[in-house]
Amino acid sequence: MSEIRAITDESLALASDIVRGGGLVVIPTDTVYGVACDPFNAKAIERIYEAKRRPRYKALQIILSSIDELDGLGLYLPAPLNRLAATFLPGAFSPIAQAMEDNAAVDLAADSAARSLGTLRTESNGKRTQAIRIPNSAVSLRILKAVGPVAASSANRSGGESPQSAQEAYEALGDDVELYLDGGATQGHVASTVVAADPLERDGIAIIREGMIPASVVRKALTINGGGLGA
Repeated sequence: MSEIRAITDESLALASDIVRGGGLVVIPTDTVYGVACDPFNAKAIERIYEAKRRPRYKALQIILSSIDELDGLGLYLPAPLNRLAATFLPGAFSPIAQAMEDNAAVDLAADSAARSLGTLRTESNGKRTQAIRIPNSAVSLRILKAVGPVAASSANRSGGESPQSAQEAYEALGDDVELYLDGGATQGHVASTVVAADPLERDGIAIIREGMIPASVVRKALTINGGGLGA
């Protein structure tokens, strides 16, 4: 039976146990509530897709508390995304990280989660990529520091409105999720801005999705303090 719990040391310990055990938890971010799981557990990731009825071609994000956790995930931010991350994270900025050479993608239909991210996507150029996020929310960061990095998507059925409260998330996903952490109302439904490195573009980036941070602001950040690709 699912339950909604206030964020306490006890509920955070429970959330950590659930995630490590392959379960799902709903957590607040700086924008909406998200349903989250262990990013290394392919079965848990499959549960998110099933709970949301989400098309498999739509990737999940990895939400983490610090850029310093990327190494442990087998990911890195190529230039100039590493510079942009220093400017916009924590915040509504989702850079596309790339997998290190020894981080093999997981087949989500397979039984084994292996030791690799089950959320990696292989691009047309052969590179394996993963969108990441660090929420600009003290509550979210407290949760992520207790639970660790998670694979996540908004806590709603696919096509529905993203929830701004734990109760709204429960009404959408019900007992498909073991635990709902209630951090109060979130700010709203505006998505993060997703940006990839693209050496074919003049400024080295491609705006995949324009969200809360305007594309013009992202591009301007590359030129601040005598920037550009040579900075």
